[in-house]
Amino acid sequence: MVLNFVSDYLSYLEIERGLSQNTISAYKNDLFLFFEYFNKINTIEEVKRSHLSEYIKYLGQTHCNPATITRKIASIKGFFRYMYSTCEIKSNPSLSIATPKVSKKLPKVINIDEIEKIFKEKMNLREQAVFEMLYATGLRVSELVELEIKNIDFKNNSIKTLGKGAKERIIPFGKKAKAALNAYFKEREVVLKISTSRKKSQDKAFLNDFGEKITRQWVYTFIRDLGSIINKSISPHTIRHTFATHLLENGADLRVVQELLGHENIVTTQIYTHISKKHLKEVYFAING
Repeated sequence: MVLNFVSDYLSYLEIERGLSQNTISAYKNDLFLFFEYFNKINTIEEVKRSHLSEYIKYLGQTHCNPATITRKIASIKGFFRYMYSTCEIKSNPSLSIATPKVSKKLPKVINIDEIEKIFKEKMNLREQAVFEMLYATGLRVSELVELEIKNIDFKNNSIKTLGKGAKERIIPFGKKAKAALNAYFKEREVVLKISTSRKKSQDKAFLNDFGEKITRQWVYTFIRDLGSIINKSISPHTIRHTFATHLLENGADLRVVQELLGHENIVTTQIYTHISKKHLKEVYFAING
């Protein structure tokens, strides 16, 4: 019975809220672990505030990092809030449960000199186009691998993408990214013509040597290997952070950056202002001692 309610809630997150499969999978895992811990609970109405308090205490003893604990609590609170809103329970046991605050670490970014050093590295046409697009648009890796040819507007130098919550946004790109795309697409056409793969994709912008869409893992590995050039551990999300930070350092409005990144809440975007201030301090003290 309990798991049926969990299934209903996950369907709501997917259909009504439009959350990604990765997010839904995390919620599912969090809720299954919660009810597995209280394996004697058979109905939703049996869950009390004391159960949640006990579980939070248990999580603190499992050496989970604070961010993971915060997410697990948020998953549970979201579930009971939904149960209450659909009148499946008469009171919400999670209502007064406080979510522990997590100190936010500043995201890792790459400075301009390091970006230029990476650009000087010899890459093939696909690699160069991928890196140019990540840095020029701040796309999430999932958005990059799903980017379709029809959503690239070469006339207006922009792309259309669907982000979290299936929200559409339009992002401009510059001349260098455009040149890299044009060069790669000539090669892409050749790959498609000779490909015999049943999985080959005419629609996706970035393809592997078999004409199939590139994978998230390929992008992660490629960007990670680029990190060795500047002696840093980096990921596609590092490039996204760098995109946002460099925009703000060059005078972009915070609201514009929020829109380009597809952040629902501007508070999420504001962390990049802290990075910019940190960078300014470093430059100041480097000059003035």
